[in-house]
Amino acid sequence: MLSFQNYFLQGAADPTFLQELEEAITLRQVAKGQVLLRKGDKGREHYFVKSGLLRSYTLDAKGKEHIFMFAPEGWLIGDIGSFLSDKGADLYIDALEESEIEALDNRLFSRRDAFHAEALNKSSRRMYMMQKRIISLMSTPLQERYLDFLDMYPNLVQRVPQKMIASYLGVTPEALSKLRGDLTRQKNA
Repeated sequence: MLSFQNYFLQGAADPTFLQELEEAITLRQVAKGQVLLRKGDKGREHYFVKSGLLRSYTLDAKGKEHIFMFAPEGWLIGDIGSFLSDKGADLYIDALEESEIEALDNRLFSRRDAFHAEALNKSSRRMYMMQKRIISLMSTPLQERYLDFLDMYPNLVQRVPQKMIASYLGVTPEALSKLRGDLTRQKNA
């Protein structure tokens, strides 16, 4: 069964730590549209998605939505800035589908043991992926960004509206629609 413990620890940990881990994780059912974190709130948890789909995003001064990331099954999502700086969150996090999540108390990530080393390793890989995403947004043509999106999130095209994918890619829905049409025509030519 998909769980943070199985994903993160892959079976090996001492019994005392496993007990602490169980106490730091709360299983929750989340309704579609439910907000888990609002910008400015203190982010006290990260969320491991057992089933369903979450997203994180921000709103600009004009109220336009900018999607930071999607978190389908098996992904971890949170506002790392709020956790590291002890300030209010930069992001909103909500459910795009009915979801089952494990809410992880952020204190879990403050440990200084083997768990901490593994958390740092996985977090470093996540930061690398975010670094690649930012560089891509700044310098990669839309078609390549879209193909990278399809590679990273192979099933999301059927699960989220095109306007959210466009927001994630940093383009208008119309530009994404044109690109998708061009790709279809290229494929059929």
